[in-house]
Amino acid sequence: QKAKAETGLLMATEVATAAHVKLALEHDIDVLWIGARTTVNPFAVQELADSLAGTDKIVLLKNPVNPDLSLWIGGLERLYGAGIKKLGVIHRGFSTYDKTKYRNNPEWQIAIDLQNKFPDLPLICDPSHITGRRDMIHEVSQQALDLNYDGLIIETHIDPDNAWSDAAQQVTPDTLKQIFSDLKVRKVTDDESEFNQKMTKLRTQIDEFDGKILEILANRMKVADQIGILKKDKNVAILQNKRWNEILGKMILDGEEKGLSNEFVMQLFKAIHQESINHQEKVINN
Repeated sequence: QKAKAETGLLMATEVATAAHVKLALEHDIDVLWIGARTTVNPFAVQELADSLAGTDKIVLLKNPVNPDLSLWIGGLERLYGAGIKKLGVIHRGFSTYDKTKYRNNPEWQIAIDLQNKFPDLPLICDPSHITGRRDMIHEVSQQALDLNYDGLIIETHIDPDNAWSDAAQQVTPDTLKQIFSDLKVRKVTDDESEFNQKMTKLRTQIDEFDGKILEILANRMKVADQIGILKKDKNVAILQNKRWNEILGKMILDGEEKGLSNEFVMQLFKAIHQESINHQEKVINN
């Protein structure tokens, strides 16, 4: 309250229980956010929704720790059901067992899917928790703005290295000011005819490539079906770990040579591999 009075800024805090909400409301906290580890628990979110029912405070819901869009949507629906009008979400990334450069993998598509389902819902990015590293905060912040996010939540500290928690991802106020200065806010689109003509041409190329990708994948699955028939005939297990690891390793290396990130190649071929397994299971079990 003293900081609010001196600075004129809104005050925010995380709430995880009904008791937290009670204290926050009693002390006139302006913004309450629900953390990622709370969002995963529908019972906890419902308790918070009940305690926040009808509030005119700003309530922000972080994505769940695990990459589960339905959990995120479920939490929002509980809060909407409590009559909370000033509602928004925070994208702070998702836990993964894969080794990546992020502390929490952004999984941008999940946030985009949420935004498509709730187009009027403010979407805020938390680059501090996504990166876990102060040297990457500008990069991820710019990515978020380029994806039409509505805001950023960035951790700052006058002496980050001696912060009590999350020291590696905090920046000084001067660094924060520089980050804001360097960020570029881009237009959603451009009405010039030349721009639209060029964009239409490029998007047509993308559409053609997408069609070819689907055709190639469909043909690949036909081969997977044939492999399933052969395995069924010889009573061989579907999953062949040695072969799978060889494929994944080779594709990652090939992807690097073609300018594709390791994360993208891993996600792509894991999805393809899973679909191949699904096809073979249908063949073997029919």
